[in-house]
Amino acid sequence: MKGLYFDGKLKFNDNLPTPLPEKGEALIKVVKSGICRTDIEIAAGYMGFRGIPGHEFVGIIEDAPDKNSIGDRVVGQINCGCNDCNECRNDSQNHCKNRTVLGILNRNGSFAEYLTLPVENLHHVPDSVTDEEALFAEPLAAAFRVIEQVNVLAGEVLVLGDGKIGILIAQIIGFLKGDVTLCGKHPEKLKLVADCNVSPILLDELEKGKLYPVVVDATGNPNGLGLALAHTKAKGTIIMKTTIAENAKATDAIDLNRVVIDEITIKGSRCGPFEHALTLLGEKAIPVTRLIQERLPLEKGVEAFEIASKPGALKVVLS
Repeated sequence: MKGLYFDGKLKFNDNLPTPLPEKGEALIKVVKSGICRTDIEIAAGYMGFRGIPGHEFVGIIEDAPDKNSIGDRVVGQINCGCNDCNECRNDSQNHCKNRTVLGILNRNGSFAEYLTLPVENLHHVPDSVTDEEALFAEPLAAAFRVIEQVNVLAGEVLVLGDGKIGILIAQIIGFLKGDVTLCGKHPEKLKLVADCNVSPILLDELEKGKLYPVVVDATGNPNGLGLALAHTKAKGTIIMKTTIAENAKATDAIDLNRVVIDEITIKGSRCGPFEHALTLLGEKAIPVTRLIQERLPLEKGVEAFEIASKPGALKVVLS
């Protein structure tokens, strides 16, 4: 099997073993996979992962307990719970202490010809959704998680970071008719939301001292939390989407006194509902494919990572 393998250095390998599905799992032939910022951070040491990275994919079921599902086009939730702990019994597999995570934690991922996932993690892709649109089901679900965690329609929302996840969060809030500002460093990327009921501004245009009731840190930068704190109202909420290899060191330099003094709520935000993401994709509500910058074959995966790692890069797709 062809794929990318990370063991301290990312390499292409054309002789990887094809995965064997365990009980309750399906074997999926990967059609397309997208490179996420998390994948880039994994290649920088995040999570100490070793194996095949990648978690954004669309594929075809080649084998499954239900033979009638063979040939179905699917996307998949990336967290695989143990189904035996309190978290799993309370339908919170995303926080199972024994979970594996596709391409991130103790489970090989989607940058290969095949992957395996529990059948319960799979979602069928509607015919109205193209393969490239389906690739965005996982990040769009993660963006939608913000909507579940805070009322984005109650006042102004500031989204910091014009990367892929920041753009998706702003687009969803704009679709819902919220008052949202997307702040970034790249004029060409900010133009992507100009027709999405989103107010785009450059970082150096961000008004000093202007405070928002909700601020989303999607900067992918260790200084993002500090910037978010500087623009959050008293009793406001910060939603954190940034996960990076160097984050633990960076937070030591942030003055958290304002969190206490101004009673600011800080919420981590990770994975979200695939059902809502697929509905939005099926309705063409969010123009996701404009976020694709490059399309490359799996064999050029190392080169694809180099492109995706450049400042200002958008989505790079492997086939």
